[in-house]
Amino acid sequence: MFNLSQVSKPIKTSLLVTILLVFAISTACVLIYGDYFLLGTYEKLNNDDVKYVNSAKILLNKHTLAYNSGESPSSFIMPGMPFVLSGLMLIFGQGDAAVIAFRVLQAALQAFSIYLIFVIANQLFNSRAALIASIATALYLPDYFSSGVILSETIFRTIFMLLICFSLLALKSNKTKHYVIVAVLVILGCYFKPHTGLFPVVLFILWLFNKVSWKTIIKHTVVISITMVLLLSPWWIRNYITFDEFIPFTKSAGNPMLLGALINNAAPAPAFFDAHPEYEGRDRASLFIGSDDAMADTAKKIMRYGFTQQPTDYLKWYTTEKIKGLYLGPYYWRMVFDIPIAYVYPPHVLMMLIGSAGLLLMLFNAIRQRNIPYMLLLLTLAYFTVIYIPFVAFSRYGYPNLFLIFIAGAYLIDRIISIRGRGRLA
Repeated sequence: MFNLSQVSKPIKTSLLVTILLVFAISTACVLIYGDYFLLGTYEKLNNDDVKYVNSAKILLNKHTLAYNSGESPSSFIMPGMPFVLSGLMLIFGQGDAAVIAFRVLQAALQAFSIYLIFVIANQLFNSRAALIASIATALYLPDYFSSGVILSETIFRTIFMLLICFSLLALKSNKTKHYVIVAVLVILGCYFKPHTGLFPVVLFILWLFNKVSWKTIIKHTVVISITMVLLLSPWWIRNYITFDEFIPFTKSAGNPMLLGALINNAAPAPAFFDAHPEYEGRDRASLFIGSDDAMADTAKKIMRYGFTQQPTDYLKWYTTEKIKGLYLGPYYWRMVFDIPIAYVYPPHVLMMLIGSAGLLLMLFNAIRQRNIPYMLLLLTLAYFTVIYIPFVAFSRYGYPNLFLIFIAGAYLIDRIISIRGRGRLA
């Protein structure tokens, strides 16, 4: 799958040039702009990026995973980002050099992602579609912003791409070793974004769709489950020893669930507060008082009220509006090369429209041809979209999924080129 020996030399050369250009531009971007990409400040610790750096220093110096908790242990986040940053601090020190190294690492991952996109699209379609997807991604400015910001999206997206690659390989080979690698990548993804944990459900649906025997399904399920449990065990043990309770992932779901329940981030209607006098402030701020579990309970109350009293508004909010929040706007929170978002938004929307049409074409052919690789891409995108529906949904969370839409768009463009080519020959 990763062997490109069957790809023509001109396409391989074009791919190599694209990869090198992406690495060079990304590296130059992160070195030139530096802390311009910071969303918070180290003094105030007022955003995720600076909090990650602070957590890495505490982990390195106090051997404690802390986040929003001073130097006390926390289960608010998964440990992936603090571990990566603290590892770089071991090598480069706890100053700016480690942060620079992290950004250069992300630049390298962006370049590697171009190769992975080519591999996936080449496996699904052909080398021309794969090159189209790779070049389109290379021209996408938010990728260069993502290289510079100290957040988990670039690392997670790379893991996500590898997960798609090895899932395609496992479904094709049906070998246990490939499913073990899939399970490893699922848990590696969980250590950055825990919502990856239910991804094996996608594989289960595909096994049923492909009429795989129950004996084989059970075997693969056991292998994946054991691998996942073994890899998550250190995190579970740490949480149980530290907090005296079983915490499978984090204790921070309540806040994003509550934010996700507020239509356009506004407080619910006054009638909600009439029905729930326990929120004495009768405003948005009063909803966010209490523990994570309390905020999750508040979110459920708002959802029950909304779907009962304002069903149309809340149905729209939890369907089309959440999807728009994930994909309609670009993940571009700092200008790159002085290009304002006004110039990034139109090509982003155009790519989403072309990609959406490509997804529909893929769905049609997947059903008509019982095409398992197409179904994997479609179900994976559906899974990583639906998983965010109960929570706050915005461009940062949708960004790691965009490569799937770009690949679908490249498929559509390739099919149009083929049809036009046949028309000329006729």
